[in-house]
Amino acid sequence: MPFDTIFSWIIKKRIEQIAHFIENPIDAQKAVWDSLLETAKHTQIGKEHGFSSISSYYDFKQNTPLRTYEDLSSYIQQSIAGKDDVLWPGKTQWFSKSSGTTDAKSKFIPVTHEAIQECHYKGGKDLLSIYYHNNPNAKLFSGKHLILGGNTSLNKLSADSYFGDLSAIIVKNLPFWAEIRRTPSREITLMENWEEKIDKMAKACLEEDVKIIAGVPSWMLVLLNRIIEVSQGKKLTEIWPNLELYMHGGVNFVPYLNQFQSLIDTPKLNYYQTYNASEGFFSLQNENKATDMLLMLDYGIFYEFIPMDKFNGTNSETIELQQVELDKNYALVISTNGGLWRYIVGDTVKFTSLSPFKIKVTGRTKHFINAFGEELIIENTDLAITKACKETHSGFKEYTVAPKYLEGNKKGAHEWVIEFSTEPASLTEFTQILDDTLCELNSDYEAKRKMILHTPIIHSVATNTFGNWLKEKGKLGGQNKIPRLKNDRAFIEEILKD
Repeated sequence: MPFDTIFSWIIKKRIEQIAHFIENPIDAQKAVWDSLLETAKHTQIGKEHGFSSISSYYDFKQNTPLRTYEDLSSYIQQSIAGKDDVLWPGKTQWFSKSSGTTDAKSKFIPVTHEAIQECHYKGGKDLLSIYYHNNPNAKLFSGKHLILGGNTSLNKLSADSYFGDLSAIIVKNLPFWAEIRRTPSREITLMENWEEKIDKMAKACLEEDVKIIAGVPSWMLVLLNRIIEVSQGKKLTEIWPNLELYMHGGVNFVPYLNQFQSLIDTPKLNYYQTYNASEGFFSLQNENKATDMLLMLDYGIFYEFIPMDKFNGTNSETIELQQVELDKNYALVISTNGGLWRYIVGDTVKFTSLSPFKIKVTGRTKHFINAFGEELIIENTDLAITKACKETHSGFKEYTVAPKYLEGNKKGAHEWVIEFSTEPASLTEFTQILDDTLCELNSDYEAKRKMILHTPIIHSVATNTFGNWLKEKGKLGGQNKIPRLKNDRAFIEEILKD
């Protein structure tokens, strides 16, 4: 029996389970919460916070403080050193090295066996299950799956523990059904030199019948363009005529869609979005052509939310899933089977539906600009630059924005650095569209533009400016992302100086 047919048959049970938590979301989260506390009650952190005696969400909040990575780092260091039963029962062997975006120092996020199997891999399987459910004639397993991860080397932290990108841990533990269809070879996938790996991947995958591609959009574009170069200008629809699915995540895809459609000009290609971080697999697209994602409620993650208009770090007041409202920005807080307890992830989300619970990622708790009271978030800038590019027939690869502060009687401004893939004919027209769109999207920005903000200042920089900057920082690779917004000028000064 063909593998596609077997897989289609296997997924039916999982689709029923997903339907069950969609119908009973609060019960599903309560079951996760109960399981987490019961499992971890004899761990060091469980004993410190009295998990065995907690009987209500109120008790949980009273007994267990909100935490950032810095607040958990002492526990994580004990786990790295090989101590058992610290944040989660047993010994934690794997730690995902993560900085989110390039501004933060490296973090080592614990990735337990349960987190790998019941969260990260479950998310991957569910995405394929939902895709087959929505597209019953899919033939993904008759071809190859090209997964572009970050640096997939693993390094020892101690005698019993290893660290690397999440992609490294995933590759190391891949189940057989995923490994047999993955391309390129493990030898190429595990290469540490990013530029050499891109070149070898392009050459190795040129003759494969690739059905799925997966990876962060900005870096996937680098690989796809290299493949076209290696093929001496062939179209991707000629190279991979059976390409059917692109699974993407890590950044807002809207600004990249036109570039992908120009490279892969076929209505056969479906785009499916995921929200998978080192801390957990949180949500995935569950409908063709949707722009939001279903919050996955049975992955061993208990969710809490902080309204961003009341955000005060670890002193914030959280709410439960049943208390969230539509179209309101929330900071995400999680307790997980990876041993993270009331952990502030640093991402902000907005609910687009409450039945089922569906979200969009809107930005970062630290990545915004509010130097003048404008409260600009990444969702605003992504939408504005996408519209400006569309109306000026241009395209961009990367961008970052920072405030330019008031000087004497001069107004302040937002200063943009943009690496265009196709330059607009008129940067003045581009700037005007960008500015007008931001005013339409954000009333606080509009008000400040009338008072103390000048027209945005835009710098168009040379090709590979951002890539070279990442390379200098040792951050060149598939899971490192450019900080879109920063409330100070540290990054923009470095980039403009370079």
